[in-house]
Amino acid sequence: MLRLLLILLAALPVSADTVAVLPLFNFSKSPNLDWIGESVAETVREALGSEGLLVLAREDRMEVLRRLSIRPNAVLTHASVMKIGEALDAGNVIFGQFAFTSPDATPGLKSTIQLTARLVDLKHTKPGPEFQQTGTLEDLSRLETRLAWQFVRYLLPKSAPSADDFLRLRPPVRIDAIENYVRGLLASSPDQKQKLFSQAARIDENFSEPRFQLGRMNWEKKDYKAAGAWLEKVTRADSHFEEAMFLLGLCKYNQNDYTSAVKYFEQVAAEVPLSEVFNNLGAAQSRRDIAESEDNFQKALEGDEADPDYWFNVGYAEWKKGIFFLAADKFRAALERNAEDAEATAFLTRCQRKEGPHSGDAKSENRERLKFTFEETAFRQLQAELRGK
Repeated sequence: MLRLLLILLAALPVSADTVAVLPLFNFSKSPNLDWIGESVAETVREALGSEGLLVLAREDRMEVLRRLSIRPNAVLTHASVMKIGEALDAGNVIFGQFAFTSPDATPGLKSTIQLTARLVDLKHTKPGPEFQQTGTLEDLSRLETRLAWQFVRYLLPKSAPSADDFLRLRPPVRIDAIENYVRGLLASSPDQKQKLFSQAARIDENFSEPRFQLGRMNWEKKDYKAAGAWLEKVTRADSHFEEAMFLLGLCKYNQNDYTSAVKYFEQVAAEVPLSEVFNNLGAAQSRRDIAESEDNFQKALEGDEADPDYWFNVGYAEWKKGIFFLAADKFRAALERNAEDAEATAFLTRCQRKEGPHSGDAKSENRERLKFTFEETAFRQLQAELRGK
């Protein structure tokens, strides 16, 4: 049922609650500081996302700018901002500028920086509030976080945390760490990204975002030990926290640490009950011979009956228990959805022969199938849609 709702939702326009955050325009005289505008946008986007608001990904924004032939650091007119927001199907757009108010011609760490950001309500075609933060450049992290909290309070008036609680969960980050992280986001080379993210994480141990990026990069390279070491350091205030735990569960699974994998998948399932999470939880439990594994395979199947892997896993669990007639039905269903599945064909044949598992059979041991895509964004969008009903 959940998967059906997600599919139906995907066909609808994005909710008016969705927020697009654009980089602040650089009103200083130093192009080398363009990264600050991107940094503010990332901090605001991360904060809104971690509080449960729907925030469009940076990659979506970059793609729209490319399609509209708009330079990433261009100073935009109000009409351009509206056009970008409409192209993103956003309900709200946050944009603004930053400038140095210090009389110094060459800004340094003691220069005064002023961040100004405003919100446009595209659904009602009206301007929203404008917020401002002013302080020293070395205090950029705290200024960004305070600015982010102002938008959280405006968009979530009934549930926004207090400023003290919000700031406590997001300790200040050194400015050189922020610069390395943002330049890593802007870099085109994977090697350069890894170098800059590593520097950012090394400079400031409180900085969660580069840890997630490094964890994901190492996961993609199948370096599960290195990926897990980074992902374990992602904090709950990070908007990628649940995804980090999902990937961490996969890392532990691939390192044969099924006890830890179960722990992380259970943690994610409690917050984001998607089929892929229940499926992987069932797989980790199955490797530990935990009885609840079949229940979780069944939950995954109920969430998405179109996926042959979910039918396979339920059938595999029933086959291991010797319930051949039920398992055979599941393998047939898997083959109806993927006729080329040789493994499902082999298990269906074994069911028909009433041939169960036996020790040392490499073709039948540990055949659980995992899922690697985590559709948290679609789930959060569904939550927001249901809250708005």
